[in-house]
Amino acid sequence: MPRGSKELLGRLCNVDGPSGFEDSVRSLMRELMEGYVDELEMDKLGTLVGIKRGKNDQPRVMLAAHMDEIGFMVRYITKEGFLRFTPLGGWMDQLILGQRVIIKTRRGDVLGVIGCKPPHIIPSEERKKLVERKEMFIDVGVKSEEEVANLGIRIGDPIVPYGPFEEIAGGKAYMGKGFDDRVGCALMVKILEEIGDDHPNTIYATATVQEEVGLRGAQTSAHLVKPDVAIALEVAIAGDIPGVNPEEAQAKLGEGPVICLFDVSLIPNLRLRDLFMDTAKELGMKYQVEIMEGGATDAGRIHLYAEGVPSIVIGVATRHIHSPIGILSAEDFENTKNLLIAVLKKLDSQTAASLHPS
Repeated sequence: MPRGSKELLGRLCNVDGPSGFEDSVRSLMRELMEGYVDELEMDKLGTLVGIKRGKNDQPRVMLAAHMDEIGFMVRYITKEGFLRFTPLGGWMDQLILGQRVIIKTRRGDVLGVIGCKPPHIIPSEERKKLVERKEMFIDVGVKSEEEVANLGIRIGDPIVPYGPFEEIAGGKAYMGKGFDDRVGCALMVKILEEIGDDHPNTIYATATVQEEVGLRGAQTSAHLVKPDVAIALEVAIAGDIPGVNPEEAQAKLGEGPVICLFDVSLIPNLRLRDLFMDTAKELGMKYQVEIMEGGATDAGRIHLYAEGVPSIVIGVATRHIHSPIGILSAEDFENTKNLLIAVLKKLDSQTAASLHPS
C-alpha cells in the first residue's frame, strides 16, 4: 500500500548511511521497493536496482538516486579520548563546529559533539579567524583512549550528523539530514508505487552508492542496467536565503521542480530537457532551472556509458545543501514526482530514439 511522502522521507532521512557505509539505507530501499518491482539486482559495489516492467522491454529508463549522505570517518583517537575525523564528501568547515554527531560503531551508536578551544582562552584577534577542521575534535564524554575503545569506537568508523526529520511551517516544509540524496530515493520509491504498469518502457530504479566521493556507484551500475535514457533524481540549490542573488542560484522553495541545465559533469540532453519543460507546461506546472558551476551528479557518469546515454538531472529545491540540516518544500516534492511520472509515461521507443543527435 502506498505510503505518504512525509512518512517515506522521514524513514529514509533518519537512516544513517555516509559514503561507503550504505548498508542500512540499502536494506530499507530493498524493503520499500519490494512489491513494486518485478525483480531486484545489485552490482558488486552495492548499488541496488529495482526493475519495473511496463508495456515494453525497451527503452530501458534508468532512474538514479544515491543512497549515501555526506559524513565523516574517525581518523585518529587521542590519548585523552578525543576523536579526529576526516570528511566523507564536501563540507564547509564553518558548518560543522558545535554540531552533534553519531559515531556508528560495531556495538551501536555513540553520540558526540564537534568542538574546539573555547572562545574565553582564544586571543581576540584569533577569534575572528575561521576555525579549520584540523583544529576540531569530537568529544564523546570520556577521558581516555581506553574508554573510547570500551565504547566500541575504532579508527575507520563512520560518523553522521544528528538531525531527526521534522515537519515544519505548518506542514508546508520538511527539515532533516541527508536530503542529498534521500529526497531522490524517496522520489524513486513514490514513482514505483504510483505509476502502475501504464508506462511504455522498463524502469530501472537505481539506488547508487558513493556518489559524494566520486560518482562511483553510478559508473558501475550503468554497466548492469545498460540504459537507453537516464534521469538522476536529486536536490537542487535553493538560492532564496540572505546573501544569495539570483545570478548565483535561481531556484526557490515552492516554485516547482528544478531542471538542471549544467553542472561540471553534465550538459543534459537538450531534447530530453525540452521534453521535461514541455510536459510541465502541459500539466500547468511551474518549473525552475539551475546552472551549477560547482558539483556533479550520478548523471555525469551514466551519460558516458558505452556510446552515450541521453541524460538529465531533475531536482527538488533545498536550502542548506551539504550542511547538517536541510529544508525543502512538501509541495515541490509532490510536483517533482508528478512531473517525472508524466515524462516516464511518454518515454516510448520512438521518443527515446528521437533524443539522439541527428
